[in-house]
Amino acid sequence: MKDGRARSVSWMAAAVLLSLATARVSPGFSSGPAPDPLVAEIERWSAFLRSDAASHGVWAGLKRGNQPLLARAAQDLAQGRRLLALHRLTMAEVGLAAGAYLSARPADQHQDIARFEAEWARMGKALRGDLGPPSPAALAGVQPAALRALGEAAIPQVRAYYVASLEYGRSTTPGDGLFYLATAQAQRDLVELCRRLSTPASLKPPSLRSLRAEIDGLQSDLIKAYKPPASIDRHGDFISADAALKEARELDTAGLRYGAMLRYLDAALLVAPLRQPAPPQLAPAALRKRLDEFAARLSTGGIDHSLGRMMLEGAQDEVASAAPGTSPAASTAIATDVLPRYFAALAPARPEPPKPKPQVIVTLVRWPYT
Repeated sequence: MKDGRARSVSWMAAAVLLSLATARVSPGFSSGPAPDPLVAEIERWSAFLRSDAASHGVWAGLKRGNQPLLARAAQDLAQGRRLLALHRLTMAEVGLAAGAYLSARPADQHQDIARFEAEWARMGKALRGDLGPPSPAALAGVQPAALRALGEAAIPQVRAYYVASLEYGRSTTPGDGLFYLATAQAQRDLVELCRRLSTPASLKPPSLRSLRAEIDGLQSDLIKAYKPPASIDRHGDFISADAALKEARELDTAGLRYGAMLRYLDAALLVAPLRQPAPPQLAPAALRKRLDEFAARLSTGGIDHSLGRMMLEGAQDEVASAAPGTSPAASTAIATDVLPRYFAALAPARPEPPKPKPQVIVTLVRWPYT
């Protein structure tokens, strides 16, 4: 991106290639069956990243990170792990959609604070419908449940990134603020993608409830594990687990039950390796047997268990590629902790024990303007 005109030409070429990639997978006026929309979206981005336009500017970095991810998603589909492919696609989609937005911006918006602020105001109008309190019914009818969960988790991110982008751009650089603005747009695009990928299902939706007690319990486990040397050596891992729990709590409070379940399970997977002492690993044969048992359980009852199946497929994929005689830690955690939590969360909530009365009251006083 040497100058504004070069950026504009590069983006025009990229847009043409993206439209051609879309045309190749579009049903058009063919009388044959419509193509799988998940396959189409993976191929659309894969075709673009194979093009020369994806080797310049912001795309060079995005290509390195997302091309392997899309290749894995295509491989997942070939191996029958559709939900895992969906998960990988949504991970790539945010970065790629943000790249599309950034590439379309003229150079001065990346460099001049006034031009950035004008773009921020324009995007506020474009995103107006997504900046208010999220509705629990925003993705009602989107199926399967895993797809709805991925979309619900993205809904609050639109406002969060949009609001943060202005002050971030002012306190750092306009380009950094524009990146946050691009991410807000990308999260909105992800929600729309989930709507487009929705397919009717005959399975009954899972019965989801508030997970406040479960989230509190997992938060307590994380706090207990936060002590030296783990709190020092794995500080970043603790931050990631805490962020997932915070997101799960916010989604649960907003009534976005599918998104809350997804982030709660993500958090459980992140907390598992931080526990002290570390939970025992299953032998390879025992791990495979446990995963097979969950596969059977997730296939019965006529319930849409795609949220649990997405976790299962991740474990199955890791086990399939593991060295002989080994039991991957993440797969063991899914089999022994994450999936049991999933089924427990579908059961009625357990009565919460009464909270102890506070014995000490601490008042923090902040001196003005310090």
